[in-house]
Amino acid sequence: MSLSIGILGAGNISQTHLRAAQSIPGVAIAAVCGTTREKAARLGEPAGAAAYDDLGRFLAHKPMDVIAIGTPSGVHAEQAIAAVDRGLHVIVEKPVDITSERVDALIAAADRAGVKVGVFFQDRLKPDVARLKTLVETGALGTPILVSGRVKWHRPPEYFGDSRWRGTWALDGGGALMNQGIHTVDVLQWLAGPVARLSARTATRLHKIEVEDTAAAVLEFASGALGVLEAATSVYPGYPRRVEFTGSEGTAILEGDTLISLDLRNAPAAGSGVSAPTAAASTAVVADSSAHRRIFEDFISAIDANRAPACDAREGRKSVAIVEAIYRSAREGRPVEVPFYGRR
Repeated sequence: MSLSIGILGAGNISQTHLRAAQSIPGVAIAAVCGTTREKAARLGEPAGAAAYDDLGRFLAHKPMDVIAIGTPSGVHAEQAIAAVDRGLHVIVEKPVDITSERVDALIAAADRAGVKVGVFFQDRLKPDVARLKTLVETGALGTPILVSGRVKWHRPPEYFGDSRWRGTWALDGGGALMNQGIHTVDVLQWLAGPVARLSARTATRLHKIEVEDTAAAVLEFASGALGVLEAATSVYPGYPRRVEFTGSEGTAILEGDTLISLDLRNAPAAGSGVSAPTAAASTAVVADSSAHRRIFEDFISAIDANRAPACDAREGRKSVAIVEAIYRSAREGRPVEVPFYGRR
C-alpha cells in the first residue's frame, strides 16, 4: 500500500517521525509544516517535501493521506481535529492531548469522519514489552499482585530553558508524568488493566518550571493488584526505565526495553542480566527510529485492513485519564477515583 504522509511539526520528534516514515517502502513524505517555513524546509528538503508554515494550507496539500503530529502536546487535539475534518488519518505523538475532554472531542470527530487516529506509544510494539504482554495475557505470570514503574530520568536546564512550551501547563500539560512518564503509565495499564483508584504526590525539586519534575503514586488496579509509579526529570544522571510485574506465578522485570529477568514458579529460571542504559534516561533526542517505524507500519496496515491500530485514541486516552487523576490527587491531598477510565 502506498501512502503520502505529512509531518506536522519540525522539532526533534518530527525528525524521528520523518526518518521512520521515509524508511518504509511505498511511503512518501508529501509535506512538512513548522512554526516557520525555513524550519519546515530544512526538515523536508532531503525528502523532497513541500514546506509550509500555515496549518490550513498544509492540510490542503495534495496528495496526502496521513498526518503525523509532533507539535506541543497542548495543541494535538485541535490540530488533529482540523486534519480529520478534512478526511485525513492522523497519528499523533504522545500524549494524545493534555486533557481527557480534548481527547474525547478528537475521538468524536474521527468517528464522524470515518478516519483513524493512532498514537505513538511505540513501547507496545517493542519485542520484549510485547513478550511481557503475552506472558500476562496467557496467564504465565498468574493473577496480578504488584506492579511498579520507575522513570528516574534527568533533563538539563536548557531542555526547558530553550523551549517555549516544555514545562508549561498550557502546552506541556504537566511535567515528568505527562511528558516523559506517560509511556510507562501506558505500559502499566496495558499490562495490568484499569486503574480504579490512586494516591499521589508531585513536586518541583530541581528545575525552574511551572510543572512537576518529581512524582510518585500508589495505584489500585481494578483487578485488586497494587502498583507504584515514580517519574522524574530531576534524577542525575538518569537511569533506565524499569517495569516490574509480579503475579501469583512469578515475576518479570523490564529494564529499558529489555526483559532482564523472568522467574516463574513452575518453569526453569530464564536467567537475568543487566541491560545497557537507554539514551532516553538522559536525553530527549530519539536516535533510533525503528520503534516509530513499527508504529507507522502498524498504522498503515490498520488503514489497509480497516482495523484499529496498536494504540488508537481511545487507548491513548487511558494514560491521560490516569495522569489527570494523579495531578488531582496531588493537588487535593487525598486518594481519588479514576473516572471514565474504561469508557470506549
